Amino acid sequence: MIKQLEEFEIEEIMDIWLKTNITAHSFMPEKYWVKNYSIVKDEYIPFSTTFVYKEGNITKGFISIIDNSFIGALFVLEDYQGQGIGKKLLNYCKSLYPSLELAVYTENASSVNFYKHCGFDIKKEQQNEDSGFMEYIMTWKKE
Repeated sequence: MIKQLEEFEIEEIMDIWLKTNITAHSFMPEKYWVKNYSIVKDEYIPFSTTFVYKEGNITKGFISIIDNSFIGALFVLEDYQGQGIGKKLLNYCKSLYPSLELAVYTENASSVNFYKHCGFDIKKEQQNEDSGFMEYIMTWKKE
């Protein structure tokens, strides 16, 4: 089931955010994610529209949309990856928004390939201002 985030679920999605970022971005120091935890929790999550994917009482993933177009986060717990949850969350947002954009690290090949498979195109490559690592800006538009 996909539903809008409720305040009591913030700690749970932030736990998913931290664990998944550390695993998916092994090329980056873990302390980068730990350092940014509070900024994401206190600044980004409150200003984004976040949808969670739940089965029973288990939150298995979430997606956050900023300014009705930018995917600030799409994370699925490692144990549940490869089961179509990320695609379901993405398709749910595609049904709500006419276009979507995101930034993904170039070294995160599995995520880059996932987004390409879901219809996103690489618009440009740039250096991430905060981390210094290279990233792609990828876009999708409803046809």
